[in-house]
Amino acid sequence: MVTGAVAGLLAAMFAGASLLLASVQLAEHRPAAVGARWMGGGALAWAAGSGVQALATSSSIVVSFGDLLLMLGTVLMAGGALTAVGRTLPAGVILRLVTDSYLCAASLFLIAWVIGLRHVYGQVDPATFAFAMLPPMISLLVTYAAVPPVVKGRSTSWSLALTGTGVLATTTIDGLAAAVARLSDTAPPTWSVMLAPVAFLLLAAAPWALRPVESDSAPAGATPGNLVAMVPLALVAVATCTLLVHLAGGGREEPVTGVVALAGSAVLLLLVRLSVLAAINIRLRRLVSLGDRQLRELAESTGDVVLLCDYEGVVREIGAGVEVTYGYRPDQLLNGTIFDYIHPEDVPGIQRSLRAMVDDEGADPGTCLIACRVRASDGTWRPTESVATRHVSGDDLVLVTTRDVSDEEALRNQVAHLTFHDGITGLPNRAYFEERTREVLSGRTGHVAVIFLDLDGFTSVNDSVGHASGDHLLGQAARRLRGAVRPDDTLARWGGDEFAVLVETGGEAQLAVDLAERLLGAVSQEPFRVADRDVALTASVGVAFAEDDMPAGDLIRNADVAMARAKELGGRRVEVFAAQMHADVVRRLELAADLQRALIEQQFAIEYQPVVDLATSRVTAVEALVRWWRGSVFVPPDQFLGPAEDTGLIVPLSEWILRESCREVAAWRASSWDIGLSLNLSARQITAPRFVETVEEALAESGLPASALTLEVIEEMLVEDAEETIRRLSELRALGVRLAIDDFGTGYASLAFLRQLPVDMIKIDPSFVSGLGRDDTLTLLTRTIVRLGNDLGLVVVAEGIERPEQLELLREMGCTRGQGFLVARPMAARGVDSLMRTSLTV
Repeated sequence: MVTGAVAGLLAAMFAGASLLLASVQLAEHRPAAVGARWMGGGALAWAAGSGVQALATSSSIVVSFGDLLLMLGTVLMAGGALTAVGRTLPAGVILRLVTDSYLCAASLFLIAWVIGLRHVYGQVDPATFAFAMLPPMISLLVTYAAVPPVVKGRSTSWSLALTGTGVLATTTIDGLAAAVARLSDTAPPTWSVMLAPVAFLLLAAAPWALRPVESDSAPAGATPGNLVAMVPLALVAVATCTLLVHLAGGGREEPVTGVVALAGSAVLLLLVRLSVLAAINIRLRRLVSLGDRQLRELAESTGDVVLLCDYEGVVREIGAGVEVTYGYRPDQLLNGTIFDYIHPEDVPGIQRSLRAMVDDEGADPGTCLIACRVRASDGTWRPTESVATRHVSGDDLVLVTTRDVSDEEALRNQVAHLTFHDGITGLPNRAYFEERTREVLSGRTGHVAVIFLDLDGFTSVNDSVGHASGDHLLGQAARRLRGAVRPDDTLARWGGDEFAVLVETGGEAQLAVDLAERLLGAVSQEPFRVADRDVALTASVGVAFAEDDMPAGDLIRNADVAMARAKELGGRRVEVFAAQMHADVVRRLELAADLQRALIEQQFAIEYQPVVDLATSRVTAVEALVRWWRGSVFVPPDQFLGPAEDTGLIVPLSEWILRESCREVAAWRASSWDIGLSLNLSARQITAPRFVETVEEALAESGLPASALTLEVIEEMLVEDAEETIRRLSELRALGVRLAIDDFGTGYASLAFLRQLPVDMIKIDPSFVSGLGRDDTLTLLTRTIVRLGNDLGLVVVAEGIERPEQLELLREMGCTRGQGFLVARPMAARGVDSLMRTSLTV
């Protein structure tokens, strides 16, 4: 005993010193530092108590003081273990721990009493026995109270706390063995004496081996916690069995009041706990029932149908919402199977889901999602979404919440339809057509063709009767086209006033061309009725055939190129794609890019063609003509003016020509040469936002009088968007600028435009002048135009004079002005300088 006491004393002192020193090192981890200080103080208190017991004689006072120190050390050690794991215990948990500790201590005492303590009790005074057994019993109470929170801990210092509870267990065993030894006046077992020193040595090392606890390696709280919670009941059962066996064995000792009271208190405490558990169980059942009812009410308030069925699908209970949603009374469905109302194609999947819930009986949460079709009382199949959950009652029931998603399904279908269909015509849209073309080309076995159709003149419909009426016309056109295509063909609205058709011709390519002709006829066969008026339209149609391994995008592009070619040729025709068409488009794109670069790099130049007075042969004006030298290569105007007009580059190009030519002519006029300037206007230039302001600024910057500037327009410009064009030209006329109609006699303008637009000059087209003296009809027409101009007081200019007889006839007709190669060829500005103050001899 002395050796064990000394070993325990030294080990406890070493552990206390180690813990106190470690608490300084663990300052950053407050729970571990505080727990280590508490356990260090407990170890030193236990060492002091052990030392006092080792020096004790038979004096009961000394022995009692040592026991007090041991109990103090036990309490401090338990507090340190709880602090190290950072557990904050509610009052209810503390009360349960105390009662469980009391049940454990009482049960262990009763078991020990039957095994051997009753013999020791018979050898000593009852008071002495009670006094000797009190410290180890208190230590046992404290030990069990600390074990459950520590076992469930998740802290980094969990190993330190667990080692502390191990020390509590060993010192309790050591104290019990020492108490029995003192009472029986014998030496305790050697193993019991050495338990405490070994435990304290482990405790001394514990704070220096702390490691962060990962979530995967942390002790599982559920299973150990459940086992610890079962220990008091297990000990009570063992103690009860032990007492029964002892009594059944014929033990005739007189009952000991303390033992009887202890056993009775344990039984009473168990009864109290059972009463509390029963009350808690009743309360929990009420909460579950309330939650179940609230869940059903909540589901039914949202329009869901709630039902209970078994794993075979038999309905045990169903909410009243089924009558509102599906038209069935609840009593019609009770004790029937849900599979009678589910679409046969969906039944196998639902049965598999229910079987899976049975197979995974212990799984959490035991829930599955089900999508199926349910037959309503009117016979329609309604799409539904359901959630099936194992019922909390555990009676092999499934709680099913079903929602009718017919509206959502209809909305999804509508969104999908709108995604791939045009809202105006109802036809498939561009996205659908492209996808369908890729699909057909990937599995084609014969000829595949794409037809593109564009409505000629549709823009004027929108401008005249409005976009709403234009949309109505598109709907009519779509119905006509739909009637012309075959059922297997795919007709789509490509965009704007363009339609596309995907044709699978089998082995006959001519079928696609014939269909294109039918589509053209369907559009132009009769006028469209729009806004209480008849609108006659034609169409431009392009056809392209798929080649081997051709991507869908290339096939669609080729059809579009062919359609554009048909439109360029005047419309109301069908064009079949040829490779040359794509090459032309590519060249036009390249030319447009070169045009933009030429504007930046100033590759353009201006030449001036003189206009002479045919009577005096003097130069009265010059016409500015643009020239383009792409490097050392001359590009004819007819090759780049069209692309410039299409791309809109004609606007900045025309502005540059206007400013540059105004500056040159103003300089010539400053030299006392009364000369005018003529410029051709393009349609894009006239409709440009600041067209009139640009002309006004060019005149102001150059100093050229407005009366010296003549702007020429062709007759077609007066027909297309006539109202806006006449308004813009009238604003120019108000500035003092002179106006001329170029190529007069070849366009579609009526003579009424000469009244609406006060022009100053008409220019006879070269096609009339070329026939003078050779074609009597052209000669007569030219004479008529000259006489008309003179009668209206207009200046008449003949263009394209190349032969002397033409000049003589024009003079004889009374034409006042002329220009052409016979008069003078176009020349650069320095060439015009030589003409200043001179006349041209013709």
